[in-house]
Amino acid sequence: MRKIYFYEPCFFIFFGMFHLHRIWGLIDRESYAAFWIGVMENKGLFYFGLMGILAVLCILGIVTFFRNLHRNYWWRWIYLCGGCYLLFDLFAIATGMEFWHKLLAAMFDVTAPYWNLLWGGFIVLGGFIFVLGCLLLKVKLSETKHIKDQ
Repeated sequence: MRKIYFYEPCFFIFFGMFHLHRIWGLIDRESYAAFWIGVMENKGLFYFGLMGILAVLCILGIVTFFRNLHRNYWWRWIYLCGGCYLLFDLFAIATGMEFWHKLLAAMFDVTAPYWNLLWGGFIVLGGFIFVLGCLLLKVKLSETKHIKDQ
């Protein structure tokens, strides 16, 4: 039997909000870029707290994907693809991989002609993921209510 676990809607809602915050980058490129470059370079409490939450959620999602390998919902592939990407991203930032640092520098180049397309894409992705999380929450709550009513 396929089941939506209690943390799955939270996973998508959190990641959706994380991507949707990039609207700030479309409104004020300079402060957005300065904030995130500062966070990644200083690696303070906020950095490790956020990265820890992201890493735990990704690992939890990947484990969920493999534990339900033959009865997965289509959206659990996001755990595998997105989770592996994000874990690599966190690893590359934490270890200071040079090619990744160059990529991030290009991403945060406020003069780049692709700025709106890049960050707008993340915002669209965030909107999709956030809506998916809300829909999963609705289904999970109705499942829970149905079980209690029996």
